[in-house]
Amino acid sequence: MNPQLRQYLLVTANYWAFTLTDGALRMLVVLHFHQLGYSPLQVAMLFVFYEIFGVVTNLVGGWLGARLGLNRTMNLGLVLQVGALAMLAVPAAMLTVPWVMAAQAFSGIAKDLNKMSAKGSIKLLVPGDQQARLYRWVALLTGSKNALKGVGFFLGALLLASLGFAGAVLAMAGALALVWIGSLIFLQADLGRAKAKPKFRELLSKSPAINRLSAARLFLFGARDVWFVVALPVFLAEVLAWPHAQVGGFMALWIIGYGGVQALAPAITGLRRGPVPDGRAAFGWALPLATLAAGMAAALWAGWPAQTVLVGGLLAFGVLFALNSALHSYLIVSYAREDGVSLDVGFYYMANAGGRLLGTVLSGAVYQAWGLAACLAISAAFVLLAAAVSLGLPRHPEAHPDAGGA
Repeated sequence: MNPQLRQYLLVTANYWAFTLTDGALRMLVVLHFHQLGYSPLQVAMLFVFYEIFGVVTNLVGGWLGARLGLNRTMNLGLVLQVGALAMLAVPAAMLTVPWVMAAQAFSGIAKDLNKMSAKGSIKLLVPGDQQARLYRWVALLTGSKNALKGVGFFLGALLLASLGFAGAVLAMAGALALVWIGSLIFLQADLGRAKAKPKFRELLSKSPAINRLSAARLFLFGARDVWFVVALPVFLAEVLAWPHAQVGGFMALWIIGYGGVQALAPAITGLRRGPVPDGRAAFGWALPLATLAAGMAAALWAGWPAQTVLVGGLLAFGVLFALNSALHSYLIVSYAREDGVSLDVGFYYMANAGGRLLGTVLSGAVYQAWGLAACLAISAAFVLLAAAVSLGLPRHPEAHPDAGGA
């Protein structure tokens, strides 16, 4: 097998295994603590450290990846997730809010080390003049990851019902430990290490294109998580009286479908008929997403049947959001410089984590105060902001293989 392809498959397998546990843990925590009587805002606060440490990790992790190699940051992410899962396998009396928040902090660090390492690795495994191939590989990695995150949502609900909370997290910790051992053995030792050791002051991007794309990413993911993280599962369980397995199953299918669309994004966005997408595409695909979110909010406020609006509307939202996310994921890898790629990718995913943090807190607070329709209205506003920022993106990213010097 081609060595580049073999490393790509190893990186993808690591990312897949991690993502299963990440999605399952998210659903476990939401359902378990809602069942214990926590309010939507209290459930959201359990994830605050997860998102805060994700912001810090992406920034510092990109610097570490450039200095130490992306293989080491990926393996560190795997072992930290094993530790975070083990922390939650304690007697119920020890599962206090500070303890769960601390475990979520380690999980947030682990997730973003793993994601930054996986996305940065692809830049190094595809020649710079093969942008169409790069788009397809990024879309496939991102789409398959999100499909498996959806499987993880369903797995979390299933494990909670069959093994209980402690048994579920212990089973996942054991499985991920085996993946970590395999990664230590087989992953390329110097993957992603920069030729020149970057200084700590180089953490912030100097590229206007990357700065703008990062801002657009922040608003895009804030737009998703403001309704997805807490508001939707609590609404389905509390207002529509769906059982936990049905809540987990619906959210799992949403993420799986979203991931499938991401994997197909190169074909859907017209790669076969023309050049790779540019900043104009990022703007154009954001507008229908904002329109849809605003329409769903208006329908709920008008008293339309909530179940019909949510099931139909969120399926369409998943398709459009997947295309927007896939375009962003390709553009950051394309814009990033080759030497020290993790610095640019880490900065971008710092903004991604910032959007998730903003969306997570708002998801609990806005839902508790004004309901799901208000969450969707904020989602529409965030997507419009992402579209506005995207207007300043370069038109032809393939003409800028080293945007770090721009």
